[in-house]
Amino acid sequence: MITREMLIGDIIRRYPATLKIFAKYGLDCYECQIADFEELQHGADVHKTDLEQLLKELNEEISRLQA
Repeated sequence: MITREMLIGDIIRRYPATLKIFAKYGLDCYECQIADFEELQHGADVHKTDLEQLLKELNEEISRLQA
């Protein structure tokens, strides 16, 4: 399960399929140097993204992958 405290870089490395969701919300994290140090909550705040919706979609995506 992805949580708000997880580092964006860790999420992307562990679940590469989430890149499309990050891109959908304008978080081009795979190109960002601070992704390895930035928590998901901070990234969402900086990009004015609804964190709860982002978490919901990220976790739905990884659930599909694990099914």
